Amino acid sequence: MKQLFDQIDPGLRPSGGNHARVVEGLGRAIVAGEQPPGALLPRDDELVEIFGVSRTVLREAMKTLAAKGMVVAKARVGTRVRPSNEWNMFDAQVLQWHLDGEPSDSFFRQLFEMRLAFEPFAAGLAAEKASAEDIDRLSRCVEAMRAAQDPAAFSVADMDFHRAVFDAAGNAFFHSVVSLVGAALLSLLRRSSPEPHPEQQSAICDGHQRIADAIAAHDPAAARDAMVAVIEVGWARIFGDGSGPGSMSR
Repeated sequence: MKQLFDQIDPGLRPSGGNHARVVEGLGRAIVAGEQPPGALLPRDDELVEIFGVSRTVLREAMKTLAAKGMVVAKARVGTRVRPSNEWNMFDAQVLQWHLDGEPSDSFFRQLFEMRLAFEPFAAGLAAEKASAEDIDRLSRCVEAMRAAQDPAAFSVADMDFHRAVFDAAGNAFFHSVVSLVGAALLSLLRRSSPEPHPEQQSAICDGHQRIADAIAAHDPAAARDAMVAVIEVGWARIFGDGSGPGSMSR
């Protein structure tokens, strides 16, 4: 476990002192599977020696990890790693630990499923509420996607488009969710962004243009359908199978 922390890029290491160091070391070890779900963490005496911290610091670090849903402590048993589906994936640090490693296909599949759960609805709301300024912003985002010269620039413009849809929806909760999972969404969009092949880039931009057009026409049903289609295209680009996330909604 200490070895895992020692291997972390110094630029990624926390600057919050011993408490942050323990949280970072344990958290990354858990996400990396070095301490798998159901496993008991080393005893406090061992962890105090591994990290060179006091019991008080260790106890506070465990409270932080427990608040993230990652561990649970039981008297006379020890501290056990909780199942990964109980972790708080809206916690920025937990998400970052996933992204700094090599996110699994399961991680991205679940992210696609989450997108399908609320992005089409957000597009429908945007079609009902969008102002002239919102519509103009969406058009500029599509133009930026078309003008992108590499996958990185394309994914940033793509992310800006989806942020613009959420902003046009006018729902503070959506805005908060995007703020929390923005890094994960950007990572997903980067993975699904096309190599610089004009035909592929143009087709994806056309899909986004259909969302923008439906919002501009104040047609919620068309906006929702266009958003589902865009999400399914992204799924196909990553996984290359016919079992897109939208299949569950049909």
